[in-house]
Amino acid sequence: MQGGVLPMIWNFLQDQVLGMKWLNSAIGSLLDALGLDITSRLGGSLQFFLYDVIKITILLCTLIFLISYIQSYFPPERSKKIIGRFHGLGANCIAALLGTVTPFCSCSSIPLFMGFTSAGLPLGVTFSFLISSPMVDLGSLILLSSIFGAKVAVTYVVVGLVIAVAGGSLIEALHMERHVEDFILKAGSVDIQAPTLTRRDRLTYAKEQMVGTFQKVFPYILVGVGIGAIIHNWIPEAWVETILGSRNPFGVILAVLVGVPMYADIFGTIPVAEALLSKGAQLGTILSFMMAVTTLSLPSMIMLRKAIKPRLLALFVAICTAGIILVGYFFNAVQFLFV
Repeated sequence: MQGGVLPMIWNFLQDQVLGMKWLNSAIGSLLDALGLDITSRLGGSLQFFLYDVIKITILLCTLIFLISYIQSYFPPERSKKIIGRFHGLGANCIAALLGTVTPFCSCSSIPLFMGFTSAGLPLGVTFSFLISSPMVDLGSLILLSSIFGAKVAVTYVVVGLVIAVAGGSLIEALHMERHVEDFILKAGSVDIQAPTLTRRDRLTYAKEQMVGTFQKVFPYILVGVGIGAIIHNWIPEAWVETILGSRNPFGVILAVLVGVPMYADIFGTIPVAEALLSKGAQLGTILSFMMAVTTLSLPSMIMLRKAIKPRLLALFVAICTAGIILVGYFFNAVQFLFV
């Protein structure tokens, strides 16, 4: 009996708590009561849009609040001290893990990267943090679970951490310190003792982070869900399968090239990924697109260029691109394990 109860509980959490299928049914019933045919393209698009916007908003605000509360225990000064206790590969692993509880996009994590580098932490360690922070976070684990399932979400996080650790280790081995801009190396750091926060302070901080982050990313959510609704209800399935399905061996590379010019975070890319998956795009191709958007967006690269010289920037982009492409082909090769 226990063997049957646990899968039922897990499926309930997966479908009704994270996936909020009850919400999709409720919106469908409401639109049907208003006389709108949800089986039509227009009705289906409106149902997809309302469902995903509300679902992502609920998950987003809940996750940002909880993660920001956790993040309040890891201010930059404390994070620097934690990383500084480790050396070699262990330091890269700790930096990558710390990246999972820090800002949600690369433009937000770059200032922290600059601060860590100025503080004298090894360059490879700070790059492990920089790669991990936008690519992998606790929010992505929950949101990906709501769309693709727990196995895909956990595997995504693990391979993201592997890319972060491997990329940082390679940069460290190549001794690229001379390619950091001089003002970063000469800035030094002021070791300011982090203030002791009360529980009320932490709750206030979490609320402020939730409101601020939501205001910043909500427009991208609307755009992402809008694109997802168009793909889901207006783009023929055969088109998506031809371009991003198994019939195109270059689909992963194409997805990365399309994702790089975009600027969004994982909250804005998930509805697009959800729609592409429903239309027959391969799992690895979709995940490569998401990684490229969150890690290698042009605005982020422009900001990062202010801190590092072109050769190091090119190496960073090359490492991330190669890792993302390899991850895409890996997931495509083992997609049968997740379906």
